[in-house]
Amino acid sequence: MKAVKEMSSFDVEKIRKDFPVLSQTVNGKPLRYLDNAASSQVPNLVIERGAEYLKKEHSNVHRGVHYLSQKATTEYEAAREKVRKFINAKEAKECIFVRGCTEGVNLVANAYGRKFINEGDEIILSQMEHHSNIVPWQMIAEERGAKIRVIPMNEAGELIIDEYENMLNERTKMVAVAHISNSLGTINPLKSMIETAHKFGVPVCVDGAQAVPHIRVDVQDLDADFYVFSGHKMFAPTGSGVCYGKREWLEKMDSYQGGGSMIYTVTFEKTTYAPIPEKFEAGTPAIAPSIGLGAAIDYLNSIDLDAAFAHEHELLEYATEKLSKIEGVKLIGTAKEKASVISFTLENVHPHDIGTILDQEGIAIRAGHHCAQPVMQFYDVPATARASLAFYNTKEDVDVLCDSIQKVIDVFA
Repeated sequence: MKAVKEMSSFDVEKIRKDFPVLSQTVNGKPLRYLDNAASSQVPNLVIERGAEYLKKEHSNVHRGVHYLSQKATTEYEAAREKVRKFINAKEAKECIFVRGCTEGVNLVANAYGRKFINEGDEIILSQMEHHSNIVPWQMIAEERGAKIRVIPMNEAGELIIDEYENMLNERTKMVAVAHISNSLGTINPLKSMIETAHKFGVPVCVDGAQAVPHIRVDVQDLDADFYVFSGHKMFAPTGSGVCYGKREWLEKMDSYQGGGSMIYTVTFEKTTYAPIPEKFEAGTPAIAPSIGLGAAIDYLNSIDLDAAFAHEHELLEYATEKLSKIEGVKLIGTAKEKASVISFTLENVHPHDIGTILDQEGIAIRAGHHCAQPVMQFYDVPATARASLAFYNTKEDVDVLCDSIQKVIDVFA
């Protein structure tokens, strides 16, 4: 009953008016944007805030004494505080601005890995990881002489937790795992996984790119050591993102990028480094995108997020049921706990052909391996078609998707 009440308070048509891109046509058809796991769209509030910054406030941050620099610095740091509140970090200094989730994982892999991972140590990943949470750890493992271990998953796309628990030992130095799978939509039991890792004294780095736009995230409740996410998947501009880290870890770690801003003193003999967060923000940061991320958080705080998430989950269940009834459609990833993503294949039709024909109907989906090739290998498919939802999507979007998939079937019949 609670979900029904939340749905009734959510006016999706009103929300859609906040996103100007959704009002256009593509190939003469109304745009049905179902590629939110790749990038979500941007509301007017964020667009206008970005324009205001560029028109009236643009300057470099932190070192200037003139008005524009002071203004830009104030707004940039205000965005950091908005991030802190949104994910419930203990302090704003624990929120490092990066240019996306990929850069955040690279930051942790390099800054943590080069200090704490040595020959013979082990790094645990999961079978459903995005390449961005595989490749940086492979690189540091090769450099340090460490070993990658992989948590397996079952046919539903759920991690086999017993196997994970058996992997942890005195050689384990990091667990790096997605909160929500970008290719399957699986919501992993992150809190219990982190608790188990901590029993062995092992820190956990979470790829939260797909989680922050779709569920409530509280890093203190999760007890995550590191939590990284991108702005462009949560209604903000590209080039924005956050790497949250517990102060105790960030202060122990060394910077992996050098340059301006991240220093305290520089001589040719020795350099001393600034405290966090500046220690990890070398050079001129992505000022406008980060302020845009702050504006996106303002937007999310202005709507009924619980109702929005309930609406999105109802759409997921509606789409899953409708797609599963289409003969020839095979759903890839059927975990009990899922969010936002529906991956599927169509008998005798390549996903790229599905995507191309759907585009002619004005439907934007993603076709490919979704930067998750190990997942494709597990299911023995070259690629999938992926429809991914946001709270501005509607049942009509889903209906048009399903009708158009039937057209694809007819073309290849």
